[in-house]
Formats: sequence, C-alpha cells, structure tokens
Amino acid sequence: MEQKKLTELSLDELWQLFPITLTAHQEYWADWYKEEAELLTEELPCIERINHIGSTAIKGIWAKPIIDILVEIPREEKIFDLKVIIERCGYLCMAENSSRIDFNKGYTLQGFAERVFHLHLCYEGDNDELYFRDYLQTNAAIAKEYERLKLDLWKQYEHDRNMYTFQKENFIKQYTQEGKQLFAGRYDNK
Repeated sequence: MEQKKLTELSLDELWQLFPITLTAHQEYWADWYKEEAELLTEELPCIERINHIGSTAIKGIWAKPIIDILVEIPREEKIFDLKVIIERCGYLCMAENSSRIDFNKGYTLQGFAERVFHLHLCYEGDNDELYFRDYLQTNAAIAKEYERLKLDLWKQYEHDRNMYTFQKENFIKQYTQEGKQLFAGRYDNK
C-alpha cells in the first residue's frame, strides 16, 4: 500500500502525528535560528527583516521546540514569487493568503525531525509578533505567566493545535498591544 504524503493527511492525522510538546528553554535554539536565517538570507536577497519569534526566542520559558521565523519583505515584492524559493529550502506551504504565507520545515511522515521551523512570510510592517516577543523578553513575570498558560493548555489540547492557539489568543493580543505602546516605532524602519 502506498504511503500518503504529508499534504494528503487530514488535520486529525496531522495532529496525531505532530502533537503539541513543550520543553524547557534550550540555548541552542538561538543557534538553530541563526543557521536557518543565514540560509534564508542567502536564498532570498529581498528580505527586509528576519527575526526569531515565538516562545523559543524567550529565554527561561517552556516552549514547543519549533523555531518560529518572521520574514518581512518589501511591499513591491510579489509574495507568491518567493513561495517556490522557500519550498526549495525544504519548507512546505501550510497556509496562504494575499499578504502572508506560512511554511513548516522538519515535519516528516515519521513525526518531527530534530530541527523544526515555522516560517511566516509577510510584507514589511506586518510584524505584531515582534512586539509580543519584545514585551515578554523585557517582562520576565509576564513571560512566566505566558509559560503557565501554555503548560495549563498543553495536555488538554495536545492533539488540537487550533484550540491551543485560540486559548492563548486574548493573552497574546493584550501583551502585543502593550508591546506596541511600549516600543512604538521600533520596527518602522530596518
């Protein structure tokens, strides 16, 4: 019997194969980001800004061992033209619309590879994730509160990423807004 491709698996099959897992912060996550950022910068010379985002970018808190990368491109670039280049770097397109494409790397039919990445390709200025990251990096108590929230949700939604993400939404929105006020204008220019 022929084995399905990842892109042919149902959402339920994907969630079973790739459960939510949280682990203590690992220092090497920053190195994994740097190596991947170098590869992407080489392949995509039009990058306006590239950043390590998500919980693996916050020292001292538990996180899914997945490196989130935000890649901002100039508005004059055609986002869909870059899709093929990113796929050649080993990424799979997971979601797309006219202003943002999300990719995964390190997902295999046997489960997660050693290194797993989520790449968020967007136009410059679509970068709320940077303000959330920066706020948590400078507010250890809030970062720990976020960690507690994630740990509380982990087992309940281990096989339901949508609900896990949805349950964090209000927290993320609140502290993204606070970050945007605190760091107003920080990412207006390169």
